[in-house]
Amino acid sequence: MTYLSKKIALACILLLGLTHSWAQAPAFPYSIQKEALADSAMVVTAHPLATQVGLETLRKGGNAVDAAVAVQFALAVVYPQAGNIGGGGFLVYRSKEGQTAVLDYREKAPAAATEKMYLDSTGNVLTNKSRFGMLAAGVPGTVDGMWEAHKKFGRLPWGDLVTPAIELAEKGFQITEREAESLNGERFNFIRQNTFTPAFVKMEMWQAGDWLIQKELAQTLARIAGFGREGFYGSGTAKLIVEEMGKNGGLITYQDLQNYRSVWRTPLEFDHKDLHIITMPPPSSGGILLQQMLGMTSNFPLKEYGMHSTAAVHLMAEVERRAYADRAMHIGDPDFWKVPMKRLTDPAYLKSRMADFQADKATPSKKVAAGDIKESEETTHYSIVDAAGNAVAVTTTLNDSYGSRTVVAGAGFILNNEMDDFSAKPGAPNLYGAIGGAANAIAPEKRPLSSMTPVIATKGGKIWLVLGSPGGTTIPNTVFQVLVNLTEFGRSLPEAVQAKRFHHQWQPDKIQIEEGALSETVIEQLTGMGHTVEPRGPMGRVEAIVRLPNGRWQGVADGRGDDSAAGY
Repeated sequence: MTYLSKKIALACILLLGLTHSWAQAPAFPYSIQKEALADSAMVVTAHPLATQVGLETLRKGGNAVDAAVAVQFALAVVYPQAGNIGGGGFLVYRSKEGQTAVLDYREKAPAAATEKMYLDSTGNVLTNKSRFGMLAAGVPGTVDGMWEAHKKFGRLPWGDLVTPAIELAEKGFQITEREAESLNGERFNFIRQNTFTPAFVKMEMWQAGDWLIQKELAQTLARIAGFGREGFYGSGTAKLIVEEMGKNGGLITYQDLQNYRSVWRTPLEFDHKDLHIITMPPPSSGGILLQQMLGMTSNFPLKEYGMHSTAAVHLMAEVERRAYADRAMHIGDPDFWKVPMKRLTDPAYLKSRMADFQADKATPSKKVAAGDIKESEETTHYSIVDAAGNAVAVTTTLNDSYGSRTVVAGAGFILNNEMDDFSAKPGAPNLYGAIGGAANAIAPEKRPLSSMTPVIATKGGKIWLVLGSPGGTTIPNTVFQVLVNLTEFGRSLPEAVQAKRFHHQWQPDKIQIEEGALSETVIEQLTGMGHTVEPRGPMGRVEAIVRLPNGRWQGVADGRGDDSAAGY
């Protein structure tokens, strides 16, 4: 039997549902663990079934990258808000020997995309065109990203890693109350954006304990299991994507799919006090913003101020304000825009950015421009450490919750609405209120600017922390605050992750806070200093792993969702 015929045979077996049982779904309700301790390995994801898939992959001899691949595909089934094969993301890797690598599998604009494609004849932004339907979708990068990561670092057979996701899609799983509410909330968007009834819509309302079965998605995953990258970017899946584009005004062509390639980029690495931090370079803004914000606060006695004190929140909001102003002007896809990374993170430059900082007064954002340099909120993150000491931090997204809300007919997966992460027009806010300009303008085959900030931090040459979060433009600030909670305010990892958060992103000019994040006294004092403080819903969903002083791993899953941690 030839190699190709073996692959075809495997695909047929998978399609017939005759695969061995990798994992038995736990009885409903799920066993959701917010904290876990382990001697050898740890997995923390947005869903307990995905966490279980990752852990079983490690138990079967897989490494951290194998587990990351298996988790990515499992999340595409059990966490359709953001887990995906129709989106993209970033992967940060560090081996037990200290080798580092970062993979950019961010979506790309189709070749037919144009800079003014979301403007009307008078130059006004047509907001919904970049957020809903086929025209909102960039060329997906997830499957290629997982394929490239597995080729470079994987150990177990590719098909074995996709199999658990196939079984979850084919057999179904019971949804939680939170998942039922989410699907019910998007019911009419799914109806409006599709010409058929996708698996996410029922005649009656979803309830906790209902089974979500996705047989078309199972067939798509089977093609990916059997044929690898070509099982998505070629074969029947590509045909289904292109047909859907043709029927509904989308731009992605077969050539766009064939041409897509993820990119191994040079990691952004820097030292902060006793930590060495490894994170993503552009087209993610997250790594640069994190380095800027840690650098700008390093000369202030944050520890003395105290967590969530007026002085600490004021300083951190002012730092966030300045970093996000730089984001709007200077950061974009490095393949299209020269990003002045060295200058943006230079200590002298960061010191100059704080020259007009006043300890008792807010700096209005209209007076804060980007530095002079001459040179979705629905995402998901997962963190993994294997028994050998390799670590992976992955943040992946469809952009908004359920992306474009458009499901590819016959293929069962949701397409992203990542085109909204471009700047439709200089100065016009996107879905998350972020302002951008020429650096992030739409161009054919360009990757939109991202806020995703997957992080691996070492201490004394050993992995100490694996960290990341969803949350659109709030992501860098969420990661920043968890790090500060740990390193400056002396909190444990559970305390650092579960603590209430706040956010400033330059424009709009306000501090957004989770309910209960700040006392009434602190809010009054900040208001008196000139800040506008505004409540908002939950911010981010952190998945983190830390090495404790005794050498054990502690995994912490955010209490803001059904996130779960497990280890052995």
